[in-house]
Amino acid sequence: MISLKSPREIEAMRRAGRLTAQARALAGSLVRPGITTHEIDRTVRRFIESHGAKPSFLGYGGFPGSACISVNEVVIHGIPGPYKLKEGDIVSVDVGALIGGFHGDCAATYLCGEVSPEAKRLVEVTQQSFWEGIQKARRGFRVSDIGHAVQEYVEQNGYSVVRDFVGHGVGKKLHEPPEVRNFGPAGHGPRLQPGMTIAVEPMVCAGSWEVENREGNWTTVTKDGSLAAHYENTILITEDGPEVLTVTEDGAYV
Repeated sequence: MISLKSPREIEAMRRAGRLTAQARALAGSLVRPGITTHEIDRTVRRFIESHGAKPSFLGYGGFPGSACISVNEVVIHGIPGPYKLKEGDIVSVDVGALIGGFHGDCAATYLCGEVSPEAKRLVEVTQQSFWEGIQKARRGFRVSDIGHAVQEYVEQNGYSVVRDFVGHGVGKKLHEPPEVRNFGPAGHGPRLQPGMTIAVEPMVCAGSWEVENREGNWTTVTKDGSLAAHYENTILITEDGPEVLTVTEDGAYV
């Protein structure tokens, strides 16, 4: 069942969203050559816990980190560890925070030093595809309208959209109905209603959309070794359109 949030619950979601966005921004500020993904993860965990919150991902299904940190061809669920970032890497950081009984969930892909023009463009297109998608995140549209807009924009720019992982509802649980795909035909799925809170998260590949698992059931990479980027925000459907909840106090989305 899709949960429609009350005004009180929406305020709690905004609080969780702000904290999660701040954690994402902090992680992004740390991306530089020489730092390990473990160091970024440790800093994110300390930040979230210092605000009386819990990292949503830590221990979720056995995941060992507080953030998913995915580098280059890693699409999603990269496990933090000893890898030292290198000049030219692109680094996706996916974070969640639980506070006041509600979760925030967001991700962004950051550039490590000077990157290739191709890598930079992939990141830019991925981020813009989110904004293209949420133009359809309005009362009366259907959930699949969002994913159709994402896919159309991504493919017009010569890239592909991952099929194996999708967005989702967010609230008291990290993953709630509905499933929010980044692909497929428009006009399907539940109608969007005010009070719905969903995570829209395009995962975009420079080559084929096919992926495979590495390190058990967690780390997922592009099957052809091409670069991948990830961008995500938790949004609220309002009477006036979409409101991004994972935004810092100074209005930053990355």
